[in-house]
Amino acid sequence: MGRVVALLWVVLLAGCATAYQKEGLTGGFDEAQLDQNIVRVTFKGNGYTSRERAADLALLRCAEITLADGYQYFAIIDTQQASRKAILSTPSQSYTTSNVAGSVYGSGNAAYGSATGTSQTITHAGLSYAISAPSATDTIVMLHDRSEVHGYTYDAQFLYNSLSQKYGVGKN
Repeated sequence: MGRVVALLWVVLLAGCATAYQKEGLTGGFDEAQLDQNIVRVTFKGNGYTSRERAADLALLRCAEITLADGYQYFAIIDTQQASRKAILSTPSQSYTTSNVAGSVYGSGNAAYGSATGTSQTITHAGLSYAISAPSATDTIVMLHDRSEVHGYTYDAQFLYNSLSQKYGVGKN
């Protein structure tokens, strides 16, 4: 019974891609403030989350933090993508069926009988599923003006609008 409940939980939790949410049991985003205008953002997906979705939702969170902190632009100073790999195995199951037939007859003070039967056991092997859960981490420097750094910068509002529309998420 415990295995069935555990399997149901896994199915329920992994039934769809990770939502855009604060990190919890099914994944999500998390951030760490490294300096006044430097933040590291991580988005962890589940087995139904694509690498693209994980990377996009990390960028969406970067844009959201940039705007919330009063900045207009950000530049990525470090980026990492990874995948956590796991094997999910279901238990094997066995079923036994019996078919027994018999007869009894009596004569005087004695009883005579015979029985014949068959028994069949069917075993279904457990299944194993390879699961790959992507994550994306971006370390950003938030900027008031694009000219503050040499290199590529993102317009936080533009990126926020684009990605929040693409995924149907966000607050602004």
